[in-house]
Amino acid sequence: MKPVWIVDDDKSIRWVLEKTLSREQVPFKSFASASEALSQLDLGREPPQVLLSDIRMPGESGLDLLKQVKERFPSLPVIIMTAYSDLDSAVAAFQGGAFEYLPKPFDVDQALELIRRAIDESLHQVGASDEVGLVPEILGQAPAMQEVFRAIGRLSQSNATVMITGESGSGKELVARAVHRHSLRSDKPFIAINTAAIPKELLESELFGHERGAFTGAAVQRRGRFEQAEGGTLFLDEIGDMPSELQTRLLRVLSDGNYYRVGGHSPIKANVRIIAATHQNLENRVKEGLFREDLFHRLNVIRVRLPSLRERREDIPILARHFMHKSAQELGVEAKRFSEAALKHLASLDFPGNVRQLENICHWLTVMAPGQQVDLADLPAELRDTALQSAAADWESALAQEVNRLLVDSGGKVHEILTNSFERVLITRALAHTGGRRIEAALALGIGRNTITRKIQELGLDDGRNSDPLRATG
Repeated sequence: MKPVWIVDDDKSIRWVLEKTLSREQVPFKSFASASEALSQLDLGREPPQVLLSDIRMPGESGLDLLKQVKERFPSLPVIIMTAYSDLDSAVAAFQGGAFEYLPKPFDVDQALELIRRAIDESLHQVGASDEVGLVPEILGQAPAMQEVFRAIGRLSQSNATVMITGESGSGKELVARAVHRHSLRSDKPFIAINTAAIPKELLESELFGHERGAFTGAAVQRRGRFEQAEGGTLFLDEIGDMPSELQTRLLRVLSDGNYYRVGGHSPIKANVRIIAATHQNLENRVKEGLFREDLFHRLNVIRVRLPSLRERREDIPILARHFMHKSAQELGVEAKRFSEAALKHLASLDFPGNVRQLENICHWLTVMAPGQQVDLADLPAELRDTALQSAAADWESALAQEVNRLLVDSGGKVHEILTNSFERVLITRALAHTGGRRIEAALALGIGRNTITRKIQELGLDDGRNSDPLRATG
């Protein structure tokens, strides 16, 4: 594979991208300016597999570089980096034929996924297979995940439209990729687009492409995602957020099987399998008038529901170990291991961010945990606080069960039995904490010296029957 070119005057940005690509064993070359990159092309050097360029640099801008590169190499994917709020620049980049734009500041994983997609597109254009997707395996032993696996297997011989539902971070794109990988279209491209992440002004061109001269700045013809996915699978993520006018166009494509590029007059036959995904309740959005009912029925042919992580708690230890090994490989360090207490606590958490949140926690622990074994105390503070809350809830639950048992077996003495047990544990632990010094133990508990002395006598804690190794002697 040819190298990815990075063009940015910011040395720190180049460094981050270089480290990321090195970790993934993707070849690259870096340039501090557009003129440096163009001079390499002027010398007859082979063009890159993908070009990643900042938009604002001293001298020639990223848009200037985009224009000149597209004139020489129309099919070369160019990713333009730009400020998130700079919508005009983003529009200009797309109109100039950019493959995608990457808002700053960006998430490294997001940038890597974008570069992978651009590499996929580049290799597909020269007839190469879609072998660089680097799709991780889906892990799961829970019954709910086994249902998902069975659904993927049943869909392998079908071209039916699929709707994947599930909470954010639960792995909907992984399932979509698995459906594609095991389908009859597996040797064709898998193209993903997050319909909620692209401004609605750009989404039509992004989906269907545009003709040269379709609007100001459309210097070259651009293939849309439908065309890029020809013969393969188009994954429409967060379909519930698609603007209403685009819902109408998508419905027409699904109904007629044809579409037009923006500014085009000749219909193009759509030969793609549609997989849509959403974290929202589309039935409710239909009732609220926010999603077309006819489009919903077109997309909801086969539905696959992906469970949240709290619905598959038995998979948390497996996933946690997997992510620890993955993070260690990415960082080039030895994989850390969880203690049983840490794993048990992780399995008790709800994880509102689902699998993505667990993966991020494991990456944090790979970097921040001091030893090779990750204990409960090594978890992030917000998770440790949850551990204390869970312990309190477990204690109260156990107390409630004991009360129920005693009400049946020891009616009339429940209060006495439990009060004695409670006070025995309370005083024993306080004495252990103070090294057996009764005055300090009484102060710690908030009771008087005479009270603790009397309780020690009543409970038999000073006659050799104290099971605590630190017997009261003060």
